[in-house]
Amino acid sequence: MNDAGLGTRLAANLSMMFIEFPFLQRFQAAADAGFRFVEFQFPYAFDLKNIRCAIESSGVGLVMHNFPPGDWDAGERGLAVEPVRSERFVESVETGIEAARVLGTQRINCLAGIVDDSSCKNSLRDNLVANFSYAASRLDDMGRVLLIEPLNNRDVPGFALNRASDVLALLDNIEAVNAFLQLDIYHAHVMGEDIIRIIETGIERIGHVQIADSPGRHEPGSGKIDFSMIFDCLVTNGYQGFVGCEYIPVRETVAGLGWRETVFPKSGMTENPD
Repeated sequence: MNDAGLGTRLAANLSMMFIEFPFLQRFQAAADAGFRFVEFQFPYAFDLKNIRCAIESSGVGLVMHNFPPGDWDAGERGLAVEPVRSERFVESVETGIEAARVLGTQRINCLAGIVDDSSCKNSLRDNLVANFSYAASRLDDMGRVLLIEPLNNRDVPGFALNRASDVLALLDNIEAVNAFLQLDIYHAHVMGEDIIRIIETGIERIGHVQIADSPGRHEPGSGKIDFSMIFDCLVTNGYQGFVGCEYIPVRETVAGLGWRETVFPKSGMTENPD
């Protein structure tokens, strides 16, 4: 984290925010709303060169996107649970890497995937370790970072990794210096995790943070999560990454950005502190 604090490190998630605009127009909309950085889930339905042009013309920085998740419309949520280096998984890694090359992305999130039979979760651990290790190695070759994100089992039943503790335990076995936890505050809250303890004890292994309030997955201040305390904990513990705003605006996106002036001051931060 630079001395300016978290205020300059917010990234608008363009898969959920500014959906009043066509995707390629959201980059400029985010910049116009004061965001210096953006992220999104998947770039693969668009011409990568057009996305690159939107990034450059708007002046925002792209901080994160995901590897291809498989057939999203059919319910797939990642391919890392598949057999070690399956053709589909390797192809998804190479596709994600090519997107990172074109777009300049430094962090790529690899979703674990759905396990249809929950009793098989433990037997698939070796697949996850091997596949995440492979993805981390390929990203390390190009100086990029692998992120691994747990998703709550209420919104995503059967997802292979539900808690931050699941990912942290997995990282002990992956042993890759460029593999980190993507801590989504919303998912952690739904799972009843102690978010402050996760930050305090796992800060060195947190590579990216995402925020949304609960219930509803809307902007901070709309639910029960104490974001002032969480932001303060991140700063106090020296978090060096970005905070992705992956939430569903209650109304139009700009109308709901007031939390940047209400939540941030409570934690001693401002959106544009410099």
